[in-house]
Amino acid sequence: MNKEAIKSRVESYRDELVRRLGVLVSIPSVQGAAEEKAPFGKGPAAALDAALDMLAKDGFRTCNVDHYAGYAEMGSGDKLIGITGHLDVVPANREDGWHTDPFTMVEKDGILYGRGVSDDKGAVVASMIAMKVLKDAGVPMNKRVRLIMGTNEETGSKGIQYYVQKEGHPDYGFTPDGEFPGVYGEKGIMGASYSSKKTSILAIDGGTATNIVCAKVTCKVAKNSYSGKTLSDYFNNNDISFSIECGEDGDSITVLGKAAHASTPDQGVNAISWLFAGLREAGFQDPFVNFYNSHFGLETDGASLGIRLSDEYGALTLNNGVIHMSDGVIRGSIDIRFPVTMTARQVTRAMSEHLEDEGGVIEVNNAVEPLFFAPDSPLVSKLAEAYVEMTGDTVHQPMTIGGGTYAKTIHNTIAFGCAFPDVDYRIHDADEWVRVDELLLQAEIYVLAVLKLMEIEG
Repeated sequence: MNKEAIKSRVESYRDELVRRLGVLVSIPSVQGAAEEKAPFGKGPAAALDAALDMLAKDGFRTCNVDHYAGYAEMGSGDKLIGITGHLDVVPANREDGWHTDPFTMVEKDGILYGRGVSDDKGAVVASMIAMKVLKDAGVPMNKRVRLIMGTNEETGSKGIQYYVQKEGHPDYGFTPDGEFPGVYGEKGIMGASYSSKKTSILAIDGGTATNIVCAKVTCKVAKNSYSGKTLSDYFNNNDISFSIECGEDGDSITVLGKAAHASTPDQGVNAISWLFAGLREAGFQDPFVNFYNSHFGLETDGASLGIRLSDEYGALTLNNGVIHMSDGVIRGSIDIRFPVTMTARQVTRAMSEHLEDEGGVIEVNNAVEPLFFAPDSPLVSKLAEAYVEMTGDTVHQPMTIGGGTYAKTIHNTIAFGCAFPDVDYRIHDADEWVRVDELLLQAEIYVLAVLKLMEIEG
């Protein structure tokens, strides 16, 4: 098929694309308690069932891999092209700043709003349409093409790990969960946590997920333990939204920030960090507040931990996502994304002398090493060609990113889309959105991408 034929066939499915996405968005596929036939909760399992039903009705061979993942397949041959997306989403609540119900998709002026319209249900549906176009056009296929759908990418990718154990890896593939015109390198990801040793804070709670910049935190401290005027002046001077409620048993301080993905923490405003910076400025004397400010502060580059590291492809980032207090101990999450040419051991060694003081301690919990493909490899080159031919964009080039995708779990795969260059879809934030025309363009690119991957010999 030529470019014009691809565009025409994809456009004919505009209404169907929007309909399918609306169905999937209406399913709150946030990870929940494990149940029989729902290892990551009812929501992700329901989304998988709905997607597989759509694809079965299209006439594809479908398989539910024990409710951890599922796939639809077409074509024949020993080699397999895999398109690997995810149907789970991060939490979303109307009170987080949404102007609409996050689980009721709304279309306005050609833009769709709802949790998952971009990350990653929209991309999965665009991939469905691409598969449907290829099938309906009767394109001869020398390889099998499989749309693989996972159910807990946002919380660990165990679903795809299970799929790989059962089904193996594709020979070539992409995950529509990154950026165009392709991602040949993904930073390593290190998960860590911190806990207080000594604190006079009475209560604290904030954040929605480890991989999201904290947008709201509430902290309770004793009356007269800080200067309310100094705190108010500090927040006002820095354009930080806040409120202070004074009560007989203490003062509750709420700070509002701005959510962003943990891979780009500089694009957000971390409410936790601003709270502790403000308390310090206001004279609140506390070992844990001192610990937080001396180890993290308002930084997003890990400098105070001794890990301000970078290579030719990018710099390390650090995000504090979730914080809470129980049994008198404050605990919080740390998300570190480190450069593609470095190792977790290097990062751990660099921070080894900055992990503890009298107010708190940091513990490294897990790490995933970086992913890197040669920019001129056949996989990267063929996918980039598809993007250029369908869009005409020769300015943007394949890149490395701080986000982690399924490409780290499933071999011979890179992230390819769904985000177009220089567009903020408010992924992991309130009012997540995507243009219908961009979803259609994604589908067009994916049609040509599959055709290009079928050209690879061997």
